[in-house]
Amino acid sequence: MRTNLKGMLSITALLGLSAAGVASAGPAKITAQSIIVNPVETKLGVQVWVNKDASGRGNPVYRKGENITIGLKTNQDAYVYLFNVNANGQIDLFFPNSYEESNFVQAGVTRIFPADGAKYTLTVGGPNGQDKLLALASTKQLNIDDIARFVQGEGFARVKVQGQENLARALSIVVNPLPEDGWVTDVATFRVGNPDGNQGSNQGGATGTVSVTPGQPAPSQPVQPAPQQPAPAQPVTTIQPGEKQNGDFDQAMVQAYDRLKGSESLGEASSYAVPWGDGLWQKFQGVAAYGDAVLLHANGSSRAYAVHGRLLERYLALARAENGATRPPNRLGWAAGDEKVIPRNSFGTSGLYGFFQNGALYGTEKYGTFWLTGPVLKTYQGLGGSGSFLGFPTRDQYLLNGAWAADFEGGTLRTVNGVVKVYRK
Repeated sequence: MRTNLKGMLSITALLGLSAAGVASAGPAKITAQSIIVNPVETKLGVQVWVNKDASGRGNPVYRKGENITIGLKTNQDAYVYLFNVNANGQIDLFFPNSYEESNFVQAGVTRIFPADGAKYTLTVGGPNGQDKLLALASTKQLNIDDIARFVQGEGFARVKVQGQENLARALSIVVNPLPEDGWVTDVATFRVGNPDGNQGSNQGGATGTVSVTPGQPAPSQPVQPAPQQPAPAQPVTTIQPGEKQNGDFDQAMVQAYDRLKGSESLGEASSYAVPWGDGLWQKFQGVAAYGDAVLLHANGSSRAYAVHGRLLERYLALARAENGATRPPNRLGWAAGDEKVIPRNSFGTSGLYGFFQNGALYGTEKYGTFWLTGPVLKTYQGLGGSGSFLGFPTRDQYLLNGAWAADFEGGTLRTVNGVVKVYRK
């Protein structure tokens, strides 16, 4: 059950120990103990653990209803995926989630879930039995759409597969395009039951929760209408999401409108879907505080994404400055993910986050809307983004002595001799 203030997700944690299998796609090795293992030696390493066993090699016991904290760390910059498989084979995806801006993790930085001040908790639910956490780190972002999907308004993804072996087989396909040494995994185990070792009956139906308390909603003041360039042709009759002037439909836009509950967040279309740069764009009138919106669909991508309000205003301003708004701004590129509302952080600031092919936009009512790209953005997100000690950016990324730098609520990032350095206030 969900309300505007609290959401619930089953955490029924981790794994059915099915017999080992052999992956038919990719180099992955499927094992009962470690789920999926790269058979080649890798320089990339990842560690995962729970709060009752910092070594990550024990098998601590948790009671149902007890809070659990998960830690992870990589020895190289990597994208990390954290799966949770329970004794009945139910699977949850804890990371990435809608409360973290990115699943990029900086080398040597310990990430804790939930972090201090997070707007959710992880609570063990059961059923009784042996559980496992699987952390998969990769040198490149993975397409896990066939394993899990995010639904607008929900903090955690809905996982489509069930059972350890099915997860392993699905992941073996996902990692197949990577270089042989481009991914690695680690597993931490824990038991659910009584500390005396009496696990009781392994009855299904008992679930745990990830309780989510979202931050503040999108800005309360309507954003001024987006600039007129680029200017899709205006319809003379009511048109549908994804509809082109010739009557055809862009299916990625149709699906995006449904995924985002467009009648609630985008409103009615105010233009046809027309070419823009090497893709398509369609304008919407927006709903209340969301402000005007567009759907953007880059050629070659199977998905379209929305940009709203203050983020859209800044996005188009950058495009006008770079190319007269005839195509997306090069420093950002096309939208590559759905916008996120970022909960109030330790500085008391909440805002919006937009993810693009080449960078990101962060918008707050307090400071404004600013762009970050490249190693500065990766370092920032690897530390935890706006939820970290750095907080939200307070200006655009800028050049300092010929190298990129960025200022934040709690510190600064500076590029020194090609390496991004972190400075606290």
